[in-house]
Amino acid sequence: MSNFYILAVITALISFVITPLVKKLAIKVNAIDVPKDDRRVHIKPIPVMGGLAIYISFVVGVVLYNGILTASQIGIILGATIIVIGGIIDDIKDLRPKYKLLIQIAAAICLLMSGISISIITNPFKEFYPYLSIGWINVPVTIIWIVGVTNAFNLIDGLDGLAAGVAFISCITLMIVSLLNGRLEAAFLTAVLSGAILGFLPYNFNPASIFMGDTGSQLLGFLLAAISIEGAIKSATAFIIAVPIMAFGIPIYDTLFAMIRRKINGKSIMQADKGHLHHRLLDMGMSQKQAVIIMYFISAVLGGIAILATQISNRRAYFLLALVMVVTVPIAWKYGIFHQKE
Repeated sequence: MSNFYILAVITALISFVITPLVKKLAIKVNAIDVPKDDRRVHIKPIPVMGGLAIYISFVVGVVLYNGILTASQIGIILGATIIVIGGIIDDIKDLRPKYKLLIQIAAAICLLMSGISISIITNPFKEFYPYLSIGWINVPVTIIWIVGVTNAFNLIDGLDGLAAGVAFISCITLMIVSLLNGRLEAAFLTAVLSGAILGFLPYNFNPASIFMGDTGSQLLGFLLAAISIEGAIKSATAFIIAVPIMAFGIPIYDTLFAMIRRKINGKSIMQADKGHLHHRLLDMGMSQKQAVIIMYFISAVLGGIAILATQISNRRAYFLLALVMVVTVPIAWKYGIFHQKE
């Protein structure tokens, strides 16, 4: 356990030291976010591609701890590398959505080839048959989960420090869940990742001097989705759906609400808008810092519920998830999350 904390400190220091170097590189290759539409809340050009610092710190931390990597760790690093390469290209040139999707699927396939997949899920309906094997469907289910979470974190990256902070809280949640379930590899990976994020946050929190860009937001989503398959479970084999959905509550719910909102209003689900939760909080008169802190708080509450879900029966865990949804949807409707805002 103490080794995990030491490693988190080391990766935080690495990330903190190399982020200014990544910033210089971003400026040199013209990876700059210029505020050219009203969806952006910053008013001056900011270097992006900061996720490269998180990636380097994460990989160095994993290698430092293990020396010889396991098959799953190789799969995670290869997949993360594909995501980062695609993210860098996107931060410089703006990739079309279909190319980004292909890159995400390729990264997910790396996980499948290394043995990381959702093959068994918990059954909330029958106590005598607590687990359900999904057979060959594990391939599309795993790809959908990886791609979905990757894009969810990408979509909430709209305010200084928001995606990084929410990802950090999700890391801590998954680390606790993994430790409670004896999944030491997942706990180790989340410790390394949390350190890498923490070292980057001082540069990314408002007022940000560098953005993580698609390089970072997609990387965080990908890594957390992969690690959740390894760690957010009731046993060594079964994936409990309720836990990661609540651990990643903010990005998942915000993405689902965005898809529903665009469908209701006759818009393409790929069409960007200003209806995300962070936009609504700003419309209520909050500053960037206030909005981000509110979302940190909500994420921490959902993380606490996710931890609780691992300590109760499968049925009660799914009941908790349903209860969160029953409470969340009316609140979202009241504050206009489903209404289009031009």
